[in-house]
Amino acid sequence: MARRAYWTEQMELGYKMVEQLIEFPVDECNEGFASISAEAEAAGVEMLFSTSKIAGDLDRIFYIRESLVKDVIAIGRAMNDRDWVLKVEEGFRSLEMQSMLVRKPEVFDAILQKCIWESGGEIPPVEFIFRRAIVMVANVPKIGTHMSGSAIDISVFHRDSDREVWRGGPYLEMSERTPMQSPYINDDELQNRIEITELMEAHGFMHFPFEFWHYNKGDAGDHILNGNSAPARYGPVNWDPQTNEVSPIADPLVPLNPLSAIEEEISLAMKRIR
Repeated sequence: MARRAYWTEQMELGYKMVEQLIEFPVDECNEGFASISAEAEAAGVEMLFSTSKIAGDLDRIFYIRESLVKDVIAIGRAMNDRDWVLKVEEGFRSLEMQSMLVRKPEVFDAILQKCIWESGGEIPPVEFIFRRAIVMVANVPKIGTHMSGSAIDISVFHRDSDREVWRGGPYLEMSERTPMQSPYINDDELQNRIEITELMEAHGFMHFPFEFWHYNKGDAGDHILNGNSAPARYGPVNWDPQTNEVSPIADPLVPLNPLSAIEEEISLAMKRIR
């Protein structure tokens, strides 16, 4: 019961932040993108990059806004100095990538199973699952900082042994251990989260309170966490990798997967789970 109560509390706090993100002003600066991997290689900084597909046949894109790359490189160097290696799990996501991620079987099944667990074993209404999907996988462009090119998801490894610096769960853990300050991880795991976050935030990448792997800078989430009421520089954009031009998403409040799509995914997920 305590774990379910904690999870519900965190999800509702997450939704309150979603509401803040939806209302927060953005003055898109139209800054282009740069490659994290190319800059790391040029700087001689050892980094790792996820080799899995994000969903379907879609490759991950290890690009973020140009002026943020130098900070990621500085973070990677600082981690190397303490015999750690930064692994970038995720960078920019297009609308297609984000939409497909929400529907990715492994991801959606985890969302649905947590909703069923939270509801005491019953399948909750589709509106409830839709609400949780907004918090857990950013089903609305305005709140998804990956779609702004201003966020990275990370793991960290020991440089000498290739062991992960363990934070109480792997990347994309979806459980009561997922919030940054979860009481369901041990002291060593919490300390690892704190030390990694200190390195990230020393270079301006703020931690997202409800996902221990997610950090962002220069967007609405960053401003909210820092109490900065000025409009954010980065909002959700379409990016043309050929020209490096960006354009704000026309209607960033339209869900990527509407209620009807979520309802269909519930039916498919139930067949898999059963």
